[in-house]
Amino acid sequence: MQGIEKENFPQVVGMTANPMVGRVWRLTEPLCKAEGMDLVHVEYRREPAGRTLRVYLDKPGGVTLDDCVAVSRQLGDILDVGLETDVSYRLEVSSPGVQRPLGRMDDFERFKGRRAKIRLAEPVAGQKNFTGALAGADGGDILLATGAGTVSLSFADIIKAHLMED
Repeated sequence: MQGIEKENFPQVVGMTANPMVGRVWRLTEPLCKAEGMDLVHVEYRREPAGRTLRVYLDKPGGVTLDDCVAVSRQLGDILDVGLETDVSYRLEVSSPGVQRPLGRMDDFERFKGRRAKIRLAEPVAGQKNFTGALAGADGGDILLATGAGTVSLSFADIIKAHLMED
């Protein structure tokens, strides 16, 4: 994180639960912008084959395989220098797909009305997993219309969120 201004960096889903997500986001977003793409989401997780770092990109008209390859090659070098970690991981760069991850606060506004699935780090009314229609944002909270009514979920507590097929 050296040389990167923290105060100019947006809060993103998963950063609170996994600080590696925030570090990767800070290093990756400038590259994506330079390549004319948007950084949609970052995941860092342990899987049966080891640790995987997934970076999801998008751009108007969609992301091609060539786009993913170009970013992956450059990003590998950037992360090797900037992450300062001894932990090995597999880097995957892809498009967001149909079940697009929701990474930033403005994603929840942009896709207002669409169905989403949200998982929290801390339970709300005894529940960590929610499914419903995105109803926007209110301050630092995400509003989700569920069958039981509209629930307010703290953005900082969201560890995973994605759109669902309609």
